[in-house]
Amino acid sequence: MSDILMNKEQIMEIIPHRDPFLLIDEVLEMDDTHIKARKYIREDDFWFKGHFPGYPVTPGVLMIEMLAQAGAVCMLSKPEYKGRLAFFGGIDKAKFRRQVVPGDVLDLEVEIIRQRGPIGTGRGLATVGGKKAVSCEITFAVSDRNKEE
Repeated sequence: MSDILMNKEQIMEIIPHRDPFLLIDEVLEMDDTHIKARKYIREDDFWFKGHFPGYPVTPGVLMIEMLAQAGAVCMLSKPEYKGRLAFFGGIDKAKFRRQVVPGDVLDLEVEIIRQRGPIGTGRGLATVGGKKAVSCEITFAVSDRNKEE
């Protein structure tokens, strides 16, 4: 088990997401271009009421959002982007490889593979027990406004 670099409260100091839409629980590792985070998939997560009753499966688009939030923590931790917001610019090459269900621990890894100013692309991979669940490329744009404005 890895040590925790950031808990939920520390994550909320960097990105504006709040429950029920804060979708990462911990950051395990991070540097300027790479982050490893984690989401504990719980039976009471809000999406399981309707997706699907009697057969709970985490929606693929929410797993991509989890990767995006991890990537946003990485980008917005840089001094030049402190207090900013990050927005989706695009999602490419998304592949869904396994179902993610209550009780799973979803490990999230994002590597920033291209960046020009506030626009960049991250390669994301979500795994459960070392097995691929979701992979994608996420294009993002960091706003030029502080989140308080």
